[in-house]
Amino acid sequence: MEVKLKDTFYISHGSPTLSIDETIPARKFLQSWKKDVFPQRPTSILVISGHWDTAVPTVNVVDTTNDTIYDFYGFPKPMYQLKYPAPGAPHLARRVKELLKQSGFSRVDEDKKRGLDHGAWVPLLLMYPEADIPVCQLSVQSDKDGTYHYNMGKALAPLKDEGVLIMGSGSAVHNLRELDPHSTVAPWALEFDNWLKEALLEGRYEDVNHYEQKAPHAKRAHPWPDHFYPLHVAIGAAGENSKANLIHSSIELSSLSYASYQFASAAN
Repeated sequence: MEVKLKDTFYISHGSPTLSIDETIPARKFLQSWKKDVFPQRPTSILVISGHWDTAVPTVNVVDTTNDTIYDFYGFPKPMYQLKYPAPGAPHLARRVKELLKQSGFSRVDEDKKRGLDHGAWVPLLLMYPEADIPVCQLSVQSDKDGTYHYNMGKALAPLKDEGVLIMGSGSAVHNLRELDPHSTVAPWALEFDNWLKEALLEGRYEDVNHYEQKAPHAKRAHPWPDHFYPLHVAIGAAGENSKANLIHSSIELSSLSYASYQFASAAN
């Protein structure tokens, strides 16, 4: 029987140290994924990661095992020894390309060499540690806007009925210059985080699409939008009138938000 999924997700992956640091609260949340959050087993996983930013939408078409990309620098050595050898999902990659082109995205590129960046493999290592579900990535375009990425998600909505777990991976507040291990939670970061929570839970997705004008401290929370746009894709992919649910909330290093959301599709 074909697996059909109702939900899409936005996961805040925060710091790469999530992969080894037992003190980060989001780690336990992700480790409890299959038991407490999402027991359904997807046929494959599509990750839209803030760590893959390209001029045009691009999918990684990997026929064998995905390489583990260590796209972070100066971290503890054990992190560079972790591996997430999930199979590639070339069929899914080509299906993503097909759906995007059908929806007016005129050019979609294929990358046959790229594996999984840490926005994909770090959370997946905790969520699906067996690494036995095929994974494909889709890039963001940081020179576009929230509505563009919402429409990208809308184009991908049919994948849910094909058993694909659609997961945006970024950080709800992401300003690396403002991180401070010695400080309490920054008021501006909390204000943006709370605005986002209220907007999503109230279904004000248009406000989130236009967050630069609507949200407090928008530019400070996201000086560059690459870690926010995966959220817009997840919202769009959930379909009209989807219901948002906050599934995890924590802030580390003064302003790095791990807020994560589930978007449940409206009943057909």
